Amino acid sequence: MPNLEQHAVLDLAGNVRAYLKIEVGIIRGEVPGPAEGSRPPDLLHEQLASRDREISRLRARLDAGDSVATDGGIPAGHFIWVFGVARTGSSWLGAMMGDLDDHATWYEPYVGDVFGYAYYMRAGEQQREREDYILGDPYRGAWIRSLRTFVLEGADARFPELGENGYLIVKEPNGSVGAPLLVEALPESRVILLVRDPRDVVASLLAAHKEGSWGAGEDALADTDPDEFVRQRARMYNASFGKAWEAYEAHRGRKVATRYEDLRYDALGELQKVYSSLDIPIEEEQLRRVVEKHAWENIPSRQKGPSKPRRKAKPGGWREDLTPGQARMVEEITTPTMNEFYPGWEYAGATPSD
Repeated sequence: MPNLEQHAVLDLAGNVRAYLKIEVGIIRGEVPGPAEGSRPPDLLHEQLASRDREISRLRARLDAGDSVATDGGIPAGHFIWVFGVARTGSSWLGAMMGDLDDHATWYEPYVGDVFGYAYYMRAGEQQREREDYILGDPYRGAWIRSLRTFVLEGADARFPELGENGYLIVKEPNGSVGAPLLVEALPESRVILLVRDPRDVVASLLAAHKEGSWGAGEDALADTDPDEFVRQRARMYNASFGKAWEAYEAHRGRKVATRYEDLRYDALGELQKVYSSLDIPIEEEQLRRVVEKHAWENIPSRQKGPSKPRRKAKPGGWREDLTPGQARMVEEITTPTMNEFYPGWEYAGATPSD
């Protein structure tokens, strides 16, 4: 059975054939022609040529595997993924970018978690080689196309007002385990790899889960065994950020890596770098407006503080929140990330040789 896109091609082709039949009838005198002067011949030719171009465009989309059926949807090339881990400032970045003209932010769709967990975590290598497994590698092309459709149609349903000229920022740090699959499904999309010092990330998570804080009750280890909490969260950082980094390295489209620390130091300059790298024209005044609107200093005091999601926005704050032993634990687990994105770093309270 033809899909919606195929129906669009067939319907349009049928309309052109019917139109041509009428015109032939007019020429032969079998069908009454239009009133004189109501449709110049060159306009007829222009309309037919336009239909030919539309048929060619739709057929090209079919050949490329694009299953979006209607015009006006968000093009895959206008998706901007924000990958990384939680507590890296992704909400702040998403809020700034989403407030720009013709932009919107999709907060935490978890589509990467759904597919990434099922593919990378739930199924081992042997399972992925099975033909019967729904995400089995023998049929990878089929389900990657399904993933593409799933994302595109899901976005169009949620952001119908954005249209084909808008940009959708997909804030997906908690779904970054599936990032390699997402960029494979949408190779035209753009990617932001958002990085933050793993020690600050773990310190923020530890504070969030302690009794009396905004995330309390989700993980009692923060109070009962904080060292074990730190160890587990550092490993989770590696698992999530590792896949985000893998996707970033593999992506052949427009992409940029940015550090939370650089955004805090110079948000305007860093946003300019991001948009330049992603090849999206943007006026500096627009960037300046959203930077000022979402600046830490302009957030009402009741909405920020030690027990709130907006805690202190202080790079290096881990020194106040983690013990030296906890900091070293995070450093040892996340050394590759530290070496790549924070060159010149040193172990907390000791030298690496210790």
